[in-house]
Amino acid sequence: MSETPADSDATLRIVTLVPAATEVVCCLGLESRLVARSHECNFPSSVGRLPVCTQTRLDSAEPSAHIDADVKQMLRQGSPLYQLREDVLRAARPTHVITQDQCQVCAVDLDQVQQAIAGMDAARPTVVSISTQGLSDLWSDLECVAAALGVVAHGERQIAQLRNRLSAVTARVPPGVVPRVACIEWMDPLMISGNWVPELVEIAGGRVISGAAGQPSATLTWESLTAAAADVIIVVPCGFSLRRTRAEWDVLAGRAEWSRLSAVQNGRVYLMDGDHFLNRPGPRLVESAEILAEILHPDHFAPDHQGSAWIPA
Repeated sequence: MSETPADSDATLRIVTLVPAATEVVCCLGLESRLVARSHECNFPSSVGRLPVCTQTRLDSAEPSAHIDADVKQMLRQGSPLYQLREDVLRAARPTHVITQDQCQVCAVDLDQVQQAIAGMDAARPTVVSISTQGLSDLWSDLECVAAALGVVAHGERQIAQLRNRLSAVTARVPPGVVPRVACIEWMDPLMISGNWVPELVEIAGGRVISGAAGQPSATLTWESLTAAAADVIIVVPCGFSLRRTRAEWDVLAGRAEWSRLSAVQNGRVYLMDGDHFLNRPGPRLVESAEILAEILHPDHFAPDHQGSAWIPA
């Protein structure tokens, strides 16, 4: 846990409702001010001590196709995917609640949060909502949260350090070598990563086969994936650990089209921890870029994260 900034308010009581928000708060040196978290907040591991104020209505142990079907059905019905445990939220007595309004399948709906807060008898907390769709949004969100929590100077220092790390990655990328990359965000149905991922791939010295920075992730046909002839495929399902991805590996490798993919034939397929990296729009997007550079340019970057954050398929 990082040291609490000297300019922080000792009365702060922070609840985070999405993992990225927890990581932002910890990046700002305010982990000691956290009083509750979402059921998915698991980094740093020390936040596991905190009360949990959300729960999911999805069965995350189901196969990818079943999860996708359940999500779509709930969205069609207007049913929330997550529930806010209002009793835990009230007991935490927060001064600030940090959530997100970017993705319906990532966290408790912002309307639920607003309604719960409106019903509080005690002083109502400040709600801060982050919405990262590209790297510029990450810096804006860090600035916004730092301002709301009264640690502006510390936030500026953290942003500068994170941006310097990205610049260091770009500076080490070998010139003239730009592999075409497919980052697979979901295996069944097949989805290609969007949002901030094209920027991270570019920083790491690659180019995505589909999508543009700031655009949502999208489904992709197997015909399109085959035709794109990606040099490198990185399988990084949202919310999946390496073990979970490996457990469903036949969803991809069992397809007749799989063996015909250029990256498969050239042995350039990798699995990446999608629970902690690339899909979580917090400060560790910077570490995600460092991991991508290891994968894309193994002759120029040491495999410091191999085995823990990524493995060859």
